[in-house]
Amino acid sequence: MRVFVTGASGWIGSATVDELLAAGHEVVGLARSDTSAASLHAKGAQVRRGDLDDLDSIREGAASADAVLHLANKHDFNNPAVSNQAERAAVQAIGDVLTGSGRPFLLASGVAGLAQGRLATEDDRSLFQGLESPRGGSENLALEYVDRRVNTVSVRFAPTVHGDGDHGFIATLVAIAREKGVAGYVGDGTNRWPAVHRSDAAQITRLGLEKAPAGTLLHAVSEEGVPAREIAEAIGRGLEVPVASIAPQEAQRHFGWIGRLFAMDIPASSTRTQELLGWAPSGPSLIQDLDAGSYFRT
Repeated sequence: MRVFVTGASGWIGSATVDELLAAGHEVVGLARSDTSAASLHAKGAQVRRGDLDDLDSIREGAASADAVLHLANKHDFNNPAVSNQAERAAVQAIGDVLTGSGRPFLLASGVAGLAQGRLATEDDRSLFQGLESPRGGSENLALEYVDRRVNTVSVRFAPTVHGDGDHGFIATLVAIAREKGVAGYVGDGTNRWPAVHRSDAAQITRLGLEKAPAGTLLHAVSEEGVPAREIAEAIGRGLEVPVASIAPQEAQRHFGWIGRLFAMDIPASSTRTQELLGWAPSGPSLIQDLDAGSYFRT
């Protein structure tokens, strides 16, 4: 298939491009910079210049492809409204172009927020609706296009997609521990975070493109829930700093914007995803990745 990929040079997107090319697919990646374009060219992918705000380029890329993977996101945590608006506009642009075609449209979403304090499954529908909600309610918007003959599939990623080179949530927690001189967790640290290695996340995305029927909700999760205290202990070992409980009322002050998220108990299952795709996790666990040392290079 000729696959148009937004976010093709990002953390998950670049691994997914490698996975697609290795499987024999033709890839056209959206690139906003010369560096990103050169990286895609070097891999053997084609390049379409543009970014998440360039809706004309996104529409043209979608129109000329057999399938679309939408993995781009602005991730503006200081001004989430900007990210939400851009995400919703891009999803609508892609959906409108693919309407009536029956072509696959996979978009990135997340398992966080599906359930709190219980195991989230692929049966859980997102509660996020409309522009003001996280990601602009893009998952539910994209799923509306199933009735318009678009083969929409949502790939819900664990909040921690880890691996060597990660600059996401785990890297943020490491930076906070380095700055504060203590690896913290909130309360008793029994709250759980799902995790998936980057290579497994890319494989799920490629298999979802090839196998998942319209309306499928996939969970890119290899570990249902790693206790926050175990994450903090691994960070403490890596930085050689003490590990300590942070009172819930102090979490925002200590951790900043990530404090509320790190305090959440959001375990998630991928049992149905594994059965549907014939997939089994093969990458290292989150704690193994932390103990390998890549997160602690200065």
